[in-house]
Amino acid sequence: MQSSPKQQEEAFVQAFHTYQDALFRHSFFRISNRQASIDLVQEAFTKTWLQISKGEEILNFQSYLYHVLNNLIIDYYRKRKSVSLDSLADDGFDPKGSTGNEIFAHAEYGQLLKRLETLPQQDRDVVIMRHVDGLQIKHIAQVLGETENSVSVRLHRAVKKLKQYFHEHE
Repeated sequence: MQSSPKQQEEAFVQAFHTYQDALFRHSFFRISNRQASIDLVQEAFTKTWLQISKGEEILNFQSYLYHVLNNLIIDYYRKRKSVSLDSLADDGFDPKGSTGNEIFAHAEYGQLLKRLETLPQQDRDVVIMRHVDGLQIKHIAQVLGETENSVSVRLHRAVKKLKQYFHEHE
């Protein structure tokens, strides 16, 4: 059953209040620039609102917003040279208060960022979405347009690489 425009607007407002902080953390963790992250999140919500105003029904706002934001981040990197993840600590970002941060429990923050930077971009994105943003596997799969199984396998392998690195350097 299709929802009414009024229901879509209400769902959008709820999604804004629910996901704005998580989307900001995701963007900031990926691009290491506070103001650009704020701008990208705002643009993601604006693009989503424009789709709703055109009559598009959005069934899962979380997945949709992450998908839009990820595309904006890709565009951001196309326009700009890559920024090192090492600058995160200098900017004051601390993911320890985030949900789903099991990976950070046994690792020193700076070392993790350096090691995370060595992972392929796709693996890094999956780790960030799962352990920083706290997204479920099915939502990550929707955002990336992949199967849940491939996301699970990639996440498992990436986490295994990170854990192996820290066990070797204890």
